[in-house]
Amino acid sequence: MEPDLTPSRPAPASVARVSALPWLLFVGAVAIAVFLGWKLWKPEDIGDPLATSLVAFEKQNTLTVFSAQLAPVVSSDDARLFGLVKSKQVAVIPARVDYTLDLSGVGRDRMRWNAQGKTLAVRLPPLVVSRPNLDEARAQYLREGVWIGREAQDKLTRDNTRLAERLAVEQAGNPVLMNLARGAARDAIRQNLAIPLQVAGYGEVKIVVSFDGEPTPM
Repeated sequence: MEPDLTPSRPAPASVARVSALPWLLFVGAVAIAVFLGWKLWKPEDIGDPLATSLVAFEKQNTLTVFSAQLAPVVSSDDARLFGLVKSKQVAVIPARVDYTLDLSGVGRDRMRWNAQGKTLAVRLPPLVVSRPNLDEARAQYLREGVWIGREAQDKLTRDNTRLAERLAVEQAGNPVLMNLARGAARDAIRQNLAIPLQVAGYGEVKIVVSFDGEPTPM
């Protein structure tokens, strides 16, 4: 009994590729917006860096800081005619997962300013991992069985899609990927806050970023 290859044999293991998103362009736009707003509504006293920092977040509700390209390898089985006709399908389905920050709830209570050390500490909420976006158009399948009808094939594909989504969620929560995503989030927030503070006249400011549950080094 020979396997039916459609269209090619999948890769032997799941491959994850990660990339930080081009948020620097967004940072530039935020800096310009803060500068123009500061020019129009310039206060008598600029000694409130928290207010300036909050302005940098006003235009953002959700900030995507990181994305991961995953390739879950899954398999499913099907049996028909009282188990006489059996088939199996192995699938490699590329998936993309985004890591985002919900900045809508970041207020003064999550910020601390050390005037002597010119240090701003920001405590962020946990990262939100998006639902995996499966690219089934680029999926690869390996099917085994003497005869695989359309109904059986559709069921195998549906089962593998559900399994791939579940596995992608598990892979996205891998500590290595989560640490990379948190690192990208810290870099993004530092850039988002440092540039507007410089534009507003505070000079070089140290930005310390932490997440809920982490100690704040101040």
